[in-house]
Amino acid sequence: MMPQAAVTAVDAAQIQAARGRLDGLVRRTPVVRHRDGALPCELYLKLECQQEVGSFKVRPVGSALLAREPATLRQGVYTCSSGNSAVALAAVAARLGLAATAVVPPEAPQAKLARLAALGARIRPLPASAWWQAVEARGVADEPGVYIDAVRDPAALAGNAALGVEILEQVGDLDAIFTPFGGGALACGIACAMRALGRPVRVIACELDSAQPLSAARRNGEPIRTAAASGFVSGVGFHSLLPEMWPLCRDYLAGTLTVSLPEVAAAIRMLSAAHGVTAEGAGAIPVAAALFRSHGFRRVCAVVSGGNIDHEVLATILRGDLP
Repeated sequence: MMPQAAVTAVDAAQIQAARGRLDGLVRRTPVVRHRDGALPCELYLKLECQQEVGSFKVRPVGSALLAREPATLRQGVYTCSSGNSAVALAAVAARLGLAATAVVPPEAPQAKLARLAALGARIRPLPASAWWQAVEARGVADEPGVYIDAVRDPAALAGNAALGVEILEQVGDLDAIFTPFGGGALACGIACAMRALGRPVRVIACELDSAQPLSAARRNGEPIRTAAASGFVSGVGFHSLLPEMWPLCRDYLAGTLTVSLPEVAAAIRMLSAAHGVTAEGAGAIPVAAALFRSHGFRRVCAVVSGGNIDHEVLATILRGDLP
């Protein structure tokens, strides 16, 4: 496979264009304060789990899809996703009257597969290695339609940057924004927004102790293949960072924090008990980092990126057990 060109930062004009495309498509989700006298920081929660599709992915996917010329989409659209990007694509495609296909890996959660089916998407499973090869190649050779890339498409990155602008409009004086890290577009998009606006807010990518491709790349000086044991958490913790995302991650992200699966489960329980919020594992990772890691920031916003979690997994966690 030929090397892909490095993904570059988006600027203020691209971010504003994405906000225009997304107007009327995405919800302005709330930011709530988590009050805990034991915390050494003020913690705010950006509840992207309350998007209509259950995750922030409607922002990058919607922006990337709506940036395309309608005439090019007549054969439909598809994406490679373990769940949330595909759900977002299916929802936006249905709104536009387009056929949508989700190319999914074996570990795709049942809750997300059920949402895809309800939205009328065609579901195409692939073995794990073939699925990751399709992600790297930005598509499947024999799949008709237009591939929508929620990570490397500049319009997708700008859609995530628009989320960063929205956070600043809702919470003014922040020191840091914590995000989960999957493909890297959420963290990097928000970091692009901070640079474009000239705001000294540090963006921290949060990963699992047991699946940390970005932390491994930072230690090594370049992406490497690592162990990946993400447990009940989907959409993050792949074996490697996409090489074309590395320069942007290296230059724009301020650092990483890692947490354990039990800490993620504890954050899910806290969000449910204290705020009545249902978060999936990936969405709770940055909250766990804010709760359980020493980071030195005074005012932090954690992006609760999604809430599409299998009912059985959630029930197990709320009972105090680990799935």
